[in-house]
Amino acid sequence: MKVKKKIILIGAGGHCNSCIDVIEQENKYKIFGLIAKNRKLKSKYKVIGTDKDLKKIKKNCSNILVAIGQIKDLFTREKIFKLGKENNFNFPIIISPYAYVSKETTIGEGTIIMHGAIVNKNSKIGKNCIINTGSIIEHDTYIGDNSHISTGAVVNGGVSIGQNSFIGSGSVIKQNIKIGSQCFINAKKFLQKNLKNNSKFL
Repeated sequence: MKVKKKIILIGAGGHCNSCIDVIEQENKYKIFGLIAKNRKLKSKYKVIGTDKDLKKIKKNCSNILVAIGQIKDLFTREKIFKLGKENNFNFPIIISPYAYVSKETTIGEGTIIMHGAIVNKNSKIGKNCIINTGSIIEHDTYIGDNSHISTGAVVNGGVSIGQNSFIGSGSVIKQNIKIGSQCFINAKKFLQKNLKNNSKFL
């Protein structure tokens, strides 16, 4: 029997719960504990410290995942990712066994592909991204670092999305659209025009 590597999750909210389920189903890592200031979910896994304890915790576990969503703040995930890198943690790629990811796709470290997601051929997904439940990333797309593609969103072929951007649940991005960095797309929107950096589509 192969011994599973340990992993720590930073976060203790709703998105963390979803990450726990994906990690358990993937069955490659054993969750060592959670890092959080406030516990917001019922879980069998213990909160073992805050981000101030990372250096000490690394002695027992060198793998980590940012398990915090991105609806309220486009930059929190990036800040935590950088903190983990400063403390020399590894950021594994987590892929649900119930997702489809083309073999001809590039995925950056620390990214999680959730249940039911589809990532098609020649797509490139950056570091520390969330490709959430049931979302579709079509062929030849680019998703920048620290971005969150929410539940049921559809990113059509040839779309480019800059870093630290958020695409809301059920939104559809028309093919070949260019979205800048730090952009926010509300839920259930149909985007058929390019967006500059720091844009909101509400």
